[in-house]
Amino acid sequence: MLEIKKYDLPDFNIYESDKNTFRIWHPEETYVVLGTSNKPDDALNERTISDDNIQVYKRPSGGQSVVLTPNTIVIAVLKIETEIKAPKIFFHEINSLIISALEEIGVENLSHKGISDIAIGEKKILGSSMYRNKEKNFYHAVLNVSESANTFEKYLKHPVKEPDYRKGRPHKDFVTSLKECRYVFSANQIAVAISRQLQNFTTTVL
Repeated sequence: MLEIKKYDLPDFNIYESDKNTFRIWHPEETYVVLGTSNKPDDALNERTISDDNIQVYKRPSGGQSVVLTPNTIVIAVLKIETEIKAPKIFFHEINSLIISALEEIGVENLSHKGISDIAIGEKKILGSSMYRNKEKNFYHAVLNVSESANTFEKYLKHPVKEPDYRKGRPHKDFVTSLKECRYVFSANQIAVAISRQLQNFTTTVL
């Protein structure tokens, strides 16, 4: 049986802030992260994860399970708001800034897909989730810079829920990366571009 750890990776510490803020970080190893409502036997290829000695966490935010690797970037944004917005509006606000940042460095054919994804064409490059209370909206996303979709296929089962545009496709046919689309940028270049946009939305960088 897999050990499921409480989510304490670097981005979540900003949730304790009382200011609008964000954190972008680059994993140094591979992790699997369950969404708050996910069950390991429904979402994960447990034997493979165990054989490869991959650490598994459960985050408080919703959405489906994800794999973080050194070829991905994690983006977290905390927004202090007394007004409760529909999740789709909150996702759209932040994803629009990320799209603008990627367009600024030359990425084309980007769009919002589903409730909270960003895609190139019909393939996903970023998935996001959120966690909120009466005062805080916490946005949590993974951008695929150069990870092979086979990695997601290896560790994750087909999700119980999926956006309409997925159309039943397995991970290997649904997910792409900036590298696969011939955009070769360092993680730092991407983080700097996204940071510039998020600074218009928040006030503090941690």
